[in-house]
Amino acid sequence: MDKITKINSGEKFTHTSVGKLAEFNGKQFLKDTVGTTGCEISFGTIEPGQAAPFFHSHKQNEEIYIILSGAGDFQVNDTAFPIAEGSIVRVATACNRSIRCTSTEKMLYICIQAKEGSLEQCTMEDGEITQQETKW
Repeated sequence: MDKITKINSGEKFTHTSVGKLAEFNGKQFLKDTVGTTGCEISFGTIEPGQAAPFFHSHKQNEEIYIILSGAGDFQVNDTAFPIAEGSIVRVATACNRSIRCTSTEKMLYICIQAKEGSLEQCTMEDGEITQQETKW
């Protein structure tokens, strides 16, 4: 599967699926399907022996790459380093980055983009415990 399917949505939520992760191929951005307003999230795969077709940078958004399967190398400007399942890489704005797969299995990753320096509250500072009856 290489597309995002909207399963359900309401005024305050959207529920989508990319299907079985082992069957996902290609690159899909979630912003429009999910309706995010503060970040962009994408799923991507790189086949064994392949690399992203270009280096790129961002003017405003930092990126966080979460490697779900496979292994390879990540390069930020002139620094290259190995990555594998479980690796998490944050890349700041205004620098070049690229990724490649060196494993015998495809690499699957999630990339999250958010405006650098915009996080004002997080976790316990932003969250609050509420009273709500469960429906399960």
